[in-house]
Amino acid sequence: MHNNTTRPLAAFRPRTLLACLWAALALPGLAHAQSQDPAASPVAAQMYTLRDVGSLEQQFAAVERAGIASVELVGDQGVVAEEMNALLAEHELSVSSSHVPLDDLRHDLDDVVAFHRAIGNDTLVIPYLAEDERPDSAEGWRALGEEIGGLASRLAEDDMRLAYHNHDFEMRTFDGRTALEILLEAAGPEVMGEVDLAWVARGGQDPAEYLEHFDGRLFAIHAKDNAPAGTAEDQRGFAIIGQGVLDWDELLPAAREAGAEVYVIEHDQPKDAQAVLTEGNRFLEAALSAQAD
Repeated sequence: MHNNTTRPLAAFRPRTLLACLWAALALPGLAHAQSQDPAASPVAAQMYTLRDVGSLEQQFAAVERAGIASVELVGDQGVVAEEMNALLAEHELSVSSSHVPLDDLRHDLDDVVAFHRAIGNDTLVIPYLAEDERPDSAEGWRALGEEIGGLASRLAEDDMRLAYHNHDFEMRTFDGRTALEILLEAAGPEVMGEVDLAWVARGGQDPAEYLEHFDGRLFAIHAKDNAPAGTAEDQRGFAIIGQGVLDWDELLPAAREAGAEVYVIEHDQPKDAQAVLTEGNRFLEAALSAQAD
């Protein structure tokens, strides 16, 4: 589950103050312009993984140490756009996307758009539905999809995109179709998928086969793994990508075939968040490079 709870920003170091001055003069959209470099890696770090690693500056430093150049934010991370741009510049990071709760999109859309335009991010992702927000029928999922499609249309007016991130509960089936399939069909092509493959597997679906439903509208995958049954219980049964039971030799080509733009490293309850990013990035860079050869 993702939320917007963040720790206070640490006191600025001198070089951070210089970065602030630089960011104030920077052209809008610099972070996103960096992410559009054709040579840039498609790997990003989901900041939820780092939520217990000190300040936001310390979290960005961990991403930088891992050799990852892009982040998927959790909302606004508790800072204003100027501070965000300064920290991104200091650690040479771009923004691939941000997880924004559905309620914020419903009730605070203008402010959400203003913040993300200011930091150069054009992709918002609905990350999670609380239990009382989850429909219990196909009709309910269809209605929710139509609502989300309407939000995507409003965002498109500001040249922004909307995606939806799944857990296991969207794998529930209604007449042979999953809730996520029903939602996305009703939402229309403007809403893309951010498919969390570990949760797809936990929901009883074959992740590689499931990616076939997203041909042409797959924004990203969440790159994490499931540990063998009965292990890593202190980490909610998750593992660093490549160190669990999912078949990445099958999954990564399937993701590429479906059009994945970004591979977002995540772990819901990591024992060692730095290792999740460093070892996960090493695995992904090697696997994606081999796939491209």
